[in-house]
Amino acid sequence: MALPVPERGTRVLEATRRRLSAVQAEALPLIVNAAAGKGCTPEDYEHLRAAFRAAGTQARVVPARSGAEVETLARQAAREGHAVVVACGGDGTVSTVAGAIVDTAAALGIVPLGTWNHFAKDLGIPLGLDEAARTIVAGHRAAVDVGDVNGHVFVNNSSLGLYPTIVLKRESQRRRLGRSKWHAFFWASMSVLDRHPMLDVRLCLDAVAQSRRTPFVFIGNNVYEMEGFDVGSRERLDAGILSLYLTQRTGRRGLIGLAFRALFGTLHQAKDFEALTAHTIGIATRHARLPVATDGEVNVLDMPLEYRIRRGALKVIVPARSGNES
Repeated sequence: MALPVPERGTRVLEATRRRLSAVQAEALPLIVNAAAGKGCTPEDYEHLRAAFRAAGTQARVVPARSGAEVETLARQAAREGHAVVVACGGDGTVSTVAGAIVDTAAALGIVPLGTWNHFAKDLGIPLGLDEAARTIVAGHRAAVDVGDVNGHVFVNNSSLGLYPTIVLKRESQRRRLGRSKWHAFFWASMSVLDRHPMLDVRLCLDAVAQSRRTPFVFIGNNVYEMEGFDVGSRERLDAGILSLYLTQRTGRRGLIGLAFRALFGTLHQAKDFEALTAHTIGIATRHARLPVATDGEVNVLDMPLEYRIRRGALKVIVPARSGNES
């Protein structure tokens, strides 16, 4: 038989629960996509918490079982009034959290745990866990741009044509054949580069209409470096501009040749490679719907596509340097 708890003891227990709840609410939320990559272990979560303790703050790991749950948890954290919501993962996880908190009072913190970490690198965010945690705790903010296509936010880039087709074929091979991500990507790329369809696109760049026939259209959040060993990086993320890249080349040999021109700094000599900029980009095709990639994730979107730059819409925690907000 359970003994009754004295009234004073009940009040103490309730006060303790309230304090614990308050501590949890104040702790920095670390959103982790536990389904991404090779998954996470309890030891991984403890390493994250320990890095933030060493940096001077308490943090709580918030595991998500899917990309959709990452978005839901990030929105919830912003609604709860957290000043910073931390994305722990690669560009996909970072992009999802960014899309959930854009235009809110919350700032994005980044712990880069992915393979490429393009967005973190372009912002100068340290790739090491301890250094990234110290950067977030220091709390220096900057306002950066994001791209938007039909309501889908991206922090890096979006594309149609070759790349989303390769991603869909890669995922099909992983499901059917059990291939690893990179093994499946290689064979999917070889298959698509051999027999990829051309796209007839009608473009509208800041109200100027033009047409192209191309195997791919690539739209960047701000301007990408397209030549040399820094190819794929961006000098600025706050210039308020979209970049657009396309070619009329076909076949595996022609496209690989274009890649080598970029690597060796002679891409500007390729007559059929175009690099354009605009604040808004409209894209229409003869298709009613097409697969469209945004930061590596592929969705089938209705035509036409309406791209726009959302200038300064995302607050992000960055290393201290001149020009930061705070």
